[in-house]
Amino acid sequence: MPSLSLTDLVDVFSKAGTPRVTKVREIKNREAYSPATDYYRRFREGVVEVHSLGRSKDSLGEILQTLPAHKVENYSEMVEGYRKWWGRKEITWFNPPRGNYSYHNFTISVNPELGVEFDGRRHVIKLYTKADTLAKNRVDLVHSIMELSLSALSLEGDRLCVLDVRNSKLFVSNGLMGNAQAIIDAELAYIEALWPSL
Repeated sequence: MPSLSLTDLVDVFSKAGTPRVTKVREIKNREAYSPATDYYRRFREGVVEVHSLGRSKDSLGEILQTLPAHKVENYSEMVEGYRKWWGRKEITWFNPPRGNYSYHNFTISVNPELGVEFDGRRHVIKLYTKADTLAKNRVDLVHSIMELSLSALSLEGDRLCVLDVRNSKLFVSNGLMGNAQAIIDAELAYIEALWPSL
């Protein structure tokens, strides 16, 4: 059963026409995941480490140490954006739930990076690190998949969120978008129909 990331599905969802087919082809034919080629891995793991070890906001700067030169500018933007979002919040860590959403022969892995409590509420957060604008339809899709795959694994009152890191903006889910499951299943049916011919 092919496994897709949440980012894969959002990337397909946000394209139309030939670029959409090209994106599905790229996903199918890419090499197996390797941490060495995961551009944003160090940032994600650095933020998790800071919170899970209860370290201060100032320690975020350590993420930038010993970075290759070609990553410094992007990573600096992300660290500054995250630092701005953190602000004066008193944050404590919990392990975020992880789940899957399956349709026919495809599974989407839903792995939010952060489980953080602040302002008296628990927040399960997926980090958005790309420079591309985070459009509302993308946020709605991510929230809906998180709701469908993580609600049963979360505590009552947990807030499912997407954090646009560079813009320091937290998007909190208001529940499923209209016809969410049908829309997600249609996206996966599209990918499944193309898959054998690519």
